[in-house]
Amino acid sequence: MYQGEYLLVGSEMSFFTRKLEAQLRFQNIPWRWQFKTEARKAELEARAGTHFIPLLATPDKWLLQDTIAIGPMLNDRFRERPVIPESPLQRACCFILEDAFNHWLGRVCVHSRWCYPENVAWAGPRFGANMMLDRTIEAPFSAEELDQLAGIGPMMYAGFGKNVCEYNGVGPDQADAVQADYHNLLDALATHLAEHDFLLGSRPCLADFALAGASKAHFICDPTPVSWLGKHRDMLFDYTGRFFGEWQHDRGDWPTSDRVPETLSVILDYLQGTYFHFASANIAAGLAGEKYYEYDYGFGLTRARTQRRLNAARLHVQDELRRLGAGTNSDIHNLFQGRGILEHYLA
Repeated sequence: MYQGEYLLVGSEMSFFTRKLEAQLRFQNIPWRWQFKTEARKAELEARAGTHFIPLLATPDKWLLQDTIAIGPMLNDRFRERPVIPESPLQRACCFILEDAFNHWLGRVCVHSRWCYPENVAWAGPRFGANMMLDRTIEAPFSAEELDQLAGIGPMMYAGFGKNVCEYNGVGPDQADAVQADYHNLLDALATHLAEHDFLLGSRPCLADFALAGASKAHFICDPTPVSWLGKHRDMLFDYTGRFFGEWQHDRGDWPTSDRVPETLSVILDYLQGTYFHFASANIAAGLAGEKYYEYDYGFGLTRARTQRRLNAARLHVQDELRRLGAGTNSDIHNLFQGRGILEHYLA
């Protein structure tokens, strides 16, 4: 591969941009920001063939999109600091958890950002810092800049936020359900993170970067979800902070003998009753050609719009699981038995 610097193109307010940043940081990959500004937008989208972020510009002149593909590519290029385990059970958990966090956490992200007017007003200037001023959200705003950027939040809500919340079934009418489910997630994470620094133990994996990305861009960033953290505030701030400082040395390794932490079952219990209800209903409706679907994640029926990317992501995980021989691996079956999770991917 070519030696040189990688360019992270996106926004500090973006879940998946921050996800990729967390991996670049942990793997000690030479990189720097390039904010997707209004001035750069047309050229970047023409070259990438998409309006989505993040993009990763490589030293060998590739411009890549989709963290699901970028993550394994960087793991293979920078193998001195791997982020995907080689052993079957740990590797299966890595890809399954990454899929779940990629697609389930986004619901809370968009709801908490766009369904509360005070949060919309706060977020607008931060988007403006990256998009209009080409600078970090950490730099202080002058009164004139805040006035100049004040309209961005309401404009983004009207053009994007309102619709994306409705399409995902997390509009303002779902506030009680979204917040209650978010607290259930925090409870599960707190049980696990009380004993382990990361999802698989002492070393982060791809799934950690997804959780850290959502946390950095939304859960510990925007004032509305921060106000929901309650007793879990220190837990989530500490976990997220591990990814966004300077890694002074490599972390420990994953557990020996292809084991995973016992407390991981608490997180799987949570996802079994939430994400996998959502994903299975979504994919079935999409394959049947239906535009909308309904599912219940513990708070009554939720109606949302089908998303083709969920089945593409499922097939990506399916490919990994089949390579691992997950269908006949006793350790994988012992962890996932009775959950319907393996069946979701291997069907």
